[in-house]
Amino acid sequence: MRPLALTMGEPAGIGGEITLAAWQALRRVGPTFFVLDDPARLSGLTASLGTTMPLASIAEPRQAAGCFANALPVLPLALAALVIPGRPDPRNAPAVIRSIERAVSLVLDRDAAAVVTNPISKAALYQAGFGYPGHTEFLAALSGAAHPVMMLASPALRCVPVTVHVALRCAISLLSTELIVRTGRIVAASLCRDFGIPKPKLAVAGLNPHAGEGGALGTEDRDIIAPAVSALLADGIAVAGPLPADTMFTPPQRARYDAALCMYHDQALIPLKTLDMSHGVNVTLGLPIVRTSPDHGTAFDIAGRGCADPASLIAALRMAAAMVTEREKRP
Repeated sequence: MRPLALTMGEPAGIGGEITLAAWQALRRVGPTFFVLDDPARLSGLTASLGTTMPLASIAEPRQAAGCFANALPVLPLALAALVIPGRPDPRNAPAVIRSIERAVSLVLDRDAAAVVTNPISKAALYQAGFGYPGHTEFLAALSGAAHPVMMLASPALRCVPVTVHVALRCAISLLSTELIVRTGRIVAASLCRDFGIPKPKLAVAGLNPHAGEGGALGTEDRDIIAPAVSALLADGIAVAGPLPADTMFTPPQRARYDAALCMYHDQALIPLKTLDMSHGVNVTLGLPIVRTSPDHGTAFDIAGRGCADPASLIAALRMAAAMVTEREKRP
């Protein structure tokens, strides 16, 4: 398999620390990856953490395999300003953006197998003129995808928010039968193509308490969500809902489906992060490339202290490799 391309993420966050720790954990067993980052900043980070970690600057991704067991492969990308842990500097935002752009380009050119992204600081990028709400929308624009879908996945649960990074009031107004159907189709296709589930089962959460109680507690479940479930069933997709969100994440209920479609951000992310945040992975569905990421943020409060847990990044790297393997089984 071609190596995975790992972006630098926000340099003042924990991305560098978990990258070094992930390489240490995976160097003998894989999957092989390289990071698009500033070698000087990574070298300084290892020194500040009191460790010695070998780095190998590479000129192209294919060189990563030859050195991965002995050194972290780094495709050099210079930062503009000195990095101070916990204090993001907008002057470094262009390098963060270039890291993402280059990673996507390398995968589209088949020089790398998949994109794995370290956490970014949206606020720092916005100050530098970044014009996208976040990673998902930027990756879609770079790869030509029409409707990217965010999935949070762990061994315990897969969840998809139909509306994502918007205020709750806006999420309710954005919700539509068409949006739920489009999202459900993408999720079902991806579960088959990327996760090797030939006949995926979906569960669709209700929006209101008790899934609306037949309209007594809100009409959205009856008028918007139920017709979407009917349309997905007509497509031949195994789907149930709208289901009361307060019971659909219990162990017996989770055993009945492969992924849950949720109506807004926290309805999806709270159960997943409560069940298994350490091994949660953010996956972008609906792209022509594979992209995964840890399910956490930059953690500025602990950056530079050497205590960041790399488990979610390790899970993201492993999941990216597994998804590529599944995709390559099919034409």
